[in-house]
Amino acid sequence: MTTTKLADVLESTAIRPFQVNVPEADLSDLRRRIVATRLPEKETVGDFTQGVPLATVQKLARYWATDYDWRKVEARLNAVPNFITEIDGLDIHFVHVRSKHENALPVIITHGWPGSIVEQLKLIEPLTDPTAHGGTAADAFHVVIPSMPGYGFSGKPTETGWGAERIARAWIVLMKRLGYTSYVAQGGDWGAVVVDLMGVQAPEELLAIHTNMPAVIPPEIDAAAFAGAPVPAGLSADETHAYEQLAGFYKNVYYAFFMGTRPQTLTALADSPVGLATFMIDHDARSLELISRSFNGVSEGLSRDDVLDNITLFWLTNTGVSAARLYWERKLGFFTPKGVKIPVAASAFPDELYQAPRSWAEQAYPNLIHYNKLPKGGHFAAWEQPKVLSEELRAGFKSLRK
Repeated sequence: MTTTKLADVLESTAIRPFQVNVPEADLSDLRRRIVATRLPEKETVGDFTQGVPLATVQKLARYWATDYDWRKVEARLNAVPNFITEIDGLDIHFVHVRSKHENALPVIITHGWPGSIVEQLKLIEPLTDPTAHGGTAADAFHVVIPSMPGYGFSGKPTETGWGAERIARAWIVLMKRLGYTSYVAQGGDWGAVVVDLMGVQAPEELLAIHTNMPAVIPPEIDAAAFAGAPVPAGLSADETHAYEQLAGFYKNVYYAFFMGTRPQTLTALADSPVGLATFMIDHDARSLELISRSFNGVSEGLSRDDVLDNITLFWLTNTGVSAARLYWERKLGFFTPKGVKIPVAASAFPDELYQAPRSWAEQAYPNLIHYNKLPKGGHFAAWEQPKVLSEELRAGFKSLRK
């Protein structure tokens, strides 16, 4: 290898420090666009069956334009170490916080859509400093939180092929590049798909995965729910409940179809901040209701600022369309088993798209080392219930610690 080529390799694999610094002009432009929004008329129903109610949109826009302060979350982001490194030809942004406890277990945590690293910021302190959050030094983690390609401060793919399988491979490279010889992985939503595929790829350094959206739905059950068929015979009470939740979700999964087939048509997401916000908060019925309550002054898990921190990150990085393309790249079912054989810890939240039954989890993950059916929490577990999810990671991976 020549000196020049060696220099190129070293440069491409370098880990570069990164700081968030949004120009004030971008924030002024955002506020101007919010104020100039042309809104539709009020919905003709008294519930959420036509989507995000006009009143919610008006409250969101008013707060976003007048009282919301991006600099607060920018300071939170810059208070932890941020980095960028090139993997497989693409810049990958990540947060990397090492615990002060020397025997901490490294964990890589992956967000989903319509999420970002903003979702996981609340996990950093409880995981890296457990003694200040009801745990012991033996519960400590070193935490790595990457932005998926096309999301946040990571690069936007300029070619096809950046699906969940390739992201899983990139995360394996990232952890090796950080020098970790053994680690665990965690994810929800798209992050759950990514960690399942890391589990399928099964590098020797990966000890186990944790998922808060377990992919356990038997394929024939998934197909029946998608078709809106009656509850199949022979299901237990937990399985029937999960089936009914999934079938209900499939009736309102328009956003995934649109992103999965025509992401480039969603130009409005790059042009209208309120249009972007409305599209992002209508992920699933229970999350929409929770988010709407937050703009009515009822902060239950998520505050107005939580919601807008995430949406504003999408706006400022112009990633509405680039993030959507991940759905276009999808090759596997979201909710069906992927064939993970390594140890798996699973947390089943009641307001997830479906609360995964233990029976299906044991079939999908033959090496299930932890399962817990939780009483509270929804799809964005790290964001809504960081204390509970932190405790689940501690309990789920406890048996793997030396």
